Amino acid sequence: MQFLDFEKPLEELYNQMNKLKDVHTKNHQVDAEKAIEHLEETIETTRSQIYEQLTPWQRVQLSRHPERPYTLYYIEKIFSNFKELYGDRQVKDDKAMVGGMAELDGLPVMVIGQQKGINTKMRQLRNFGMANPEGYRKALRLMKLAEKFNHPIITLIDTPGAFPGLEAEERGQGEAIARNLFEMVNLKVPVICVIIGEGASGGALGIGIGDKVAMLENTWYTVISPENCSTILWRSWDFKVQAAEQLRLTSKDMKNFNLVDDVIKEPVGGAHSKPEEMSITLKQYLIKSLKELLGKKEQQRVDERIEKFSKMGFFEEA
Repeated sequence: MQFLDFEKPLEELYNQMNKLKDVHTKNHQVDAEKAIEHLEETIETTRSQIYEQLTPWQRVQLSRHPERPYTLYYIEKIFSNFKELYGDRQVKDDKAMVGGMAELDGLPVMVIGQQKGINTKMRQLRNFGMANPEGYRKALRLMKLAEKFNHPIITLIDTPGAFPGLEAEERGQGEAIARNLFEMVNLKVPVICVIIGEGASGGALGIGIGDKVAMLENTWYTVISPENCSTILWRSWDFKVQAAEQLRLTSKDMKNFNLVDDVIKEPVGGAHSKPEEMSITLKQYLIKSLKELLGKKEQQRVDERIEKFSKMGFFEEA
């Protein structure tokens, strides 16, 4: 179990409990059961106190936790009969973007999302979840395929941003994302987008236009990461905590700004503490939302989608 810096009190309690359990295992004459039970209760109380007052930067840290469930984990736990599809039919298959046909509670769907990788080797293979233009074109190809067969689309967003490399720009990174925005807003099938980790910039928005846009509780969604914002404004990464505060990037902020429709509650301790429970909660949300959207006519969904995104933002006419 890995602990973040603000979880140090929990780490100390866990260390104490593990030592007690070790003594109890090696020497049965020592009765440590009551002490262990007391420590377990203290751990739960301490965890609740810590997670009741998380700062924006702490939520950013949670969204990046190395044990946090990624897209392929949710696909395995929530969907059945997943058949991954590959390639954009132009350049190559982008490993940072995964997608394919699956079933959600017996209903055929197309599920698409960014995948970061669960270890160093896989993170390099997946490019840390940063898709190239071919990744967004692959996602669009799968969306149009879903539309052809009248299958709802579910996207799981978890990216620090689209890949900013020179080759990506040469192959039309901006155009690929812009094309996805245009096409997604006009899709005739239901589209549900869920931010399960990081939701940064156009990298997230490229698969983030839907009838329902939701965020898990400890995720973030904004135009730039706190570190890069700090670099631009203060010429240093040292002000990333202040940048996170000023960006108003948490799920609560996004809901208050009407930039997302729903916030999906996570278990106390974050999604990584009880991934099975988080999967069940997310599955229930997806099933409920799909039933609601399937009860509407195609054009009604498109019109409401366009209206929703057209209303976003604050402005004044001079």
